[in-house]
Parts: sequence; C-alpha cells; structure tokens
Amino acid sequence: MKVLLVTGSSRGIGAEICRQAAADGWKVCINYATSEEQADRVVAEIRQQGGIAIALQANVANEDEIITLFERIDLELGPLTGLVNNAGVNGGGTRVDEMDVAISRNVFDINILGAFICAKHAIRRMAKRHGGNGGAIVNVSSAASKHGGPFTYIDYAASKAALDTFTIGLAKEQADQGIRVNCLRAGVTMTEISADYAQQHPEWLEWVLPQVPLGRPAEVTEIANGAMFLLSDKSSYATGAILDVCGGWVSP
Repeated sequence: MKVLLVTGSSRGIGAEICRQAAADGWKVCINYATSEEQADRVVAEIRQQGGIAIALQANVANEDEIITLFERIDLELGPLTGLVNNAGVNGGGTRVDEMDVAISRNVFDINILGAFICAKHAIRRMAKRHGGNGGAIVNVSSAASKHGGPFTYIDYAASKAALDTFTIGLAKEQADQGIRVNCLRAGVTMTEISADYAQQHPEWLEWVLPQVPLGRPAEVTEIANGAMFLLSDKSSYATGAILDVCGGWVSP
C-alpha cells in the first residue's frame, strides 16, 4: 500500500487531498502545525470510511521537527511513496513599502524552505540511491506566481514562483532516481483561509473574479483532483510539469 504525506493538511486543499488519497487506497499522514483538533477530525473522517490515516504535528520550516515526523511515518505507516508540499501561509496582505519583514520572512521559511526540507527527507526514503523504490512529489503553487500579487501579497507570490522553479530543478535532479516531481498551480479557491481573507478584503474578490474566464472560484475538490492526477500513475510520463488549475486565470 502506498504511503502519502500531505503537509499543512488539517483543512482546505490539503485535507481534501488526504480524503481523496485515502479513498484511493493510500495510507495518509495529515500534518499540521497548530490545528490538532481539525487534523484529528480529518483522520476520523478517513477512518470512518475505512481508510488508514494518522495526524502528526510538525512545523515544516523546523528540520528537527520534520526529522521526527518522517521517523514516525516510517514506524506507523511504512515506506513513504508520495509527498505533497501543501503547507503555506499568505503573509501580511500589504504593499511592499508597508511590509513587515518578520511576516515576510515567515512566508519564505514555510512556503519555500519548508518544501525543500520535506523534499530532502522524502527523497532520502524514495530515491533509488538511498534504497528506495521511487515515488512522486507534488508542490502546491499558486496562480500568484504568474500574476505577481500586486498591492496585497507580492511576498507570497514570489514564494510560489520559487516553488515553480524548485519543481523544475528537482524533477531533473531526481528523474533517474524513480521520483517524479510536479507542480499544481491553483487559482482562487474557497478554502477557509481564502474565505476569511475575502471577508476582510472584499475588494480582493472584486479584483480577481473578472480575470477568471470560468467566472468563479474553485472548490477544494477541484484542486485536489489535480493533485491526485499528478500523484497517480495516470501522469506517469509527467515530471517537471506545472499544471494550472485556475479557471483559465493565468493559463497560457
């Protein structure tokens, strides 16, 4: 049975990926930083449907915590075969000249460095040179990496653009190790975070929706569907690819 870690998966897109993966027969680790109750709720939902899931706490930007996380996955679920780098934060929601450096540093630590750290320890388990049998990594990026997030979250957009580049380089680096690395670039999606942000900044949705050809935000299930495709054998010849699931917002 395949084993999947989805970072930042106590709610939203990450939680839905876990639900779908468990339904497809994966053993799943729900990772969270602070939302233990929500993570336990996702585990309970999966187990109620007959799936196998555990919830483990770790801040993805803290390598010591990630080492412990992976060691517990080894013991409780078995050899890792899939990683979704989903954990991310939005930032301060300001112009660059009004930015709080501490908040932006946290964005880069979690969104970029966290993905590097998790990929490092996943590769050490999946790569042929480390005795693994291969696997798949999916980095969850954002349409912001192409539109740039002006006036609100350029720091977040820049962090997601870094994930796009990370995907391409890592895919080439790990291709001969049996590891495929792809990127899911999501558009505006009605997660809890996005709904809260839209409520606080209604002008954001007013700016976004006219730019989306499909004329609506995505549901979390639609984004999770894309992630599951990239994890599955249906995308067996795809690596280094960036899949836009954004209603046409920034698609070529």
